[in-house]
Amino acid sequence: MPKEEPQFLVNPYDDPVVVKVLGKASFLNSAPVKDLFDRLVKHGKSRFVIDFEKCTGMDSTFLGILAGLGIGLMKSDPRGSVVLCRLSERNLELIENLGLHRLLAVDSGDAGQAGPASESFDQIISEKKLSEVENARLVLKAHENLVSIDESNKTKFQDVIAFLKNQVEGK
Repeated sequence: MPKEEPQFLVNPYDDPVVVKVLGKASFLNSAPVKDLFDRLVKHGKSRFVIDFEKCTGMDSTFLGILAGLGIGLMKSDPRGSVVLCRLSERNLELIENLGLHRLLAVDSGDAGQAGPASESFDQIISEKKLSEVENARLVLKAHENLVSIDESNKTKFQDVIAFLKNQVEGK
């Protein structure tokens, strides 16, 4: 049976903006999600709901992208928000282990009330391919975001950060 590619679906017209994660969210597919968040924030969107009902897993790069969104929205005026909903037990554990639950709201219910008003979703598709150095910068920034929200993450990611800094600075 062929493995399905992960997908991210978005309804950018609702408030809050709803993003559904289908499959595994990882460094392999984080760039288009970050680009989407950047564009939406630039156009005045400040409230997001991330629906993990069909998310089969996530890695630290994707979580660092979410941390970066939360950090940016904390500094915005008016202050924005990110709600993570319908997390599996394992995904909730990842969120808590990295301290994201102190930055982003975690809806422990089924978040039915946080769902979109409509069911019209578009797939988030990468508009550009990142070079090796651009990808390294993205992954580096994501991990630096995680360290900035919880100092204990420094020891977890020090080797990754050192490797990526060397890769970015060496090019």
